[in-house]
Amino acid sequence: MPDLFSTIETPVEIVPGRKLAAMAAALYMAASDHFETRRVEELRLGFDGIEGDFHAGATRRSGGCEPWYARGTEMRNERQLSLVAADELAIVAELMAIAEIKPEWIGANLLIEGVPHLSMLPAGSLLFFKGGVTVKVDAQNGPCRFSGRSVAEHAGMTDHEAGALLFPKAAKRLRGLVAWVEKPGVIRAGEEISVRVPEQWIYRA
Repeated sequence: MPDLFSTIETPVEIVPGRKLAAMAAALYMAASDHFETRRVEELRLGFDGIEGDFHAGATRRSGGCEPWYARGTEMRNERQLSLVAADELAIVAELMAIAEIKPEWIGANLLIEGVPHLSMLPAGSLLFFKGGVTVKVDAQNGPCRFSGRSVAEHAGMTDHEAGALLFPKAAKRLRGLVAWVEKPGVIRAGEEISVRVPEQWIYRA
């Protein structure tokens, strides 16, 4: 079969897929009425996400991140889980001139160790947990003022509104990922993860 890309003047750049080893360093879930999370030893996941969690559900209502829909439009819930990395949160904290940012403050569900530049994992990446759960990455988690205000309050910043405005700038491309449950089950703290990064196509047409 001929290679169609060889006939294109500016071919699409293709980056091969790869596998990475990681770990679920810590797990968190939120009460059904608030986005902030608390640390737990296990997460029970169904096709709707974490049982009883604030972001559980097969669908959700659109907000400011989906300007193409009227606010409140029912849509697929691709944000069942929030994944973050400690090294990235440390960078954001430094940029905000605060001591730390805890995953709980910004509603994280999984603290992932072992993946360099976690927030840059492409959409479609699969996380295979040793216990049998599979989670699929949808996209980067866009930082918002709502989370920023939580950070400012917990960190003891004098001006909460200034902190709320600073967080989206400091956390851009460092705020982690949103993902959804492809294969349900139970995740336990300290569990090993095999990450499958898909082949990527850099589209420049």
